[in-house]
Amino acid sequence: MKATQKDFAGLASKAATTARVFFFCGPDEAGAADAAAHIVSLLRDPGERIEFSGADLRKDPVRLGDEARSTSLFGGTRHIWVRGSGDDAHDAVANLIESEVACCPVLIVATGASDKSRIAKLLAPRADALVAMFHAPDLASVTTSVRNQAGAAGLRLGSDLAERIARGAGLDTRIVRSEIEKLALYCDAAPESPRTVGADDLDAIGASTSDDDFGPIVDTVLGGRRERLGEELARMRTMQISPVGLLLALERRAAQLAGLASRMNPGENVARFIDAEANARRVFWRDKAVLSEQLRNWNGARLERLGQRLLALHQLMLANSVDAELFLAQELATITRLARSDSARRTGTRPSHGSM
Repeated sequence: MKATQKDFAGLASKAATTARVFFFCGPDEAGAADAAAHIVSLLRDPGERIEFSGADLRKDPVRLGDEARSTSLFGGTRHIWVRGSGDDAHDAVANLIESEVACCPVLIVATGASDKSRIAKLLAPRADALVAMFHAPDLASVTTSVRNQAGAAGLRLGSDLAERIARGAGLDTRIVRSEIEKLALYCDAAPESPRTVGADDLDAIGASTSDDDFGPIVDTVLGGRRERLGEELARMRTMQISPVGLLLALERRAAQLAGLASRMNPGENVARFIDAEANARRVFWRDKAVLSEQLRNWNGARLERLGQRLLALHQLMLANSVDAELFLAQELATITRLARSDSARRTGTRPSHGSM
């Protein structure tokens, strides 16, 4: 089965009962992750959640099938959640579907992948699998999502504030969900006791989550600008920029770079390629210079490893929310150094630190 965000809602209930393997992909990473979570909520008994990264499964392609066909330690049900990048879980999925033994539900959320990827081609023809492609969202659809989530949480929210939340979240529904949860807690709202939200309420709970706040840090890190990193980290603390929001912004940029790299021909001039992408309106003109710089820093295996680093950091921050900002700052420094090391190699000088 195949779906997009336009028809996913209508197919979700059927897929949750008939499919066992789900592949969520496309430029809208937040939409893909939300869709996977929705499928889990529709499972009759989701049970224990087992998590893998795509890198884990690439190293051990047999492990996914073994885990999917085994029983929970406590004898209950389970489902498997895979955070992948591109086709890094391809061999594991191929091994999984070769067996006729029933498996638990397996949900794969893959950044930098599309419905034309190798995994998608494996799964799309199967009646027991779903491939769902999520294109980049627009302001209107995310604003509607804000209002729907707010209503479900007992918040009465005007269109202007809903749009403000959508813009501030960079159209990322994962950040939207976090903001709605904070608003509901701050306003003491619940479905049975709704509250009206004002601009002052939003000001009171909001960590800075605007792309205008994230952008300079993302460009500093992926551009390898070590001389600016200290200033940007200080700004992150002073402005209380959301660590999770910043990490998601980095993941979005890494996925964008992966998409661009996949369309480049070997040896193609980066500047001319980015000009062509901007002319085709696939790249915003204002981002041409930084994207050109970052594509030179991150390509091929290095870009793949960057995605893996960010996925590992995401899992670490989710597991250690108290120290999330510390872990993020440490990894930002490491990625900045690695980007600059690559710049040094390109200019013919030897880097002073090890490569990525």
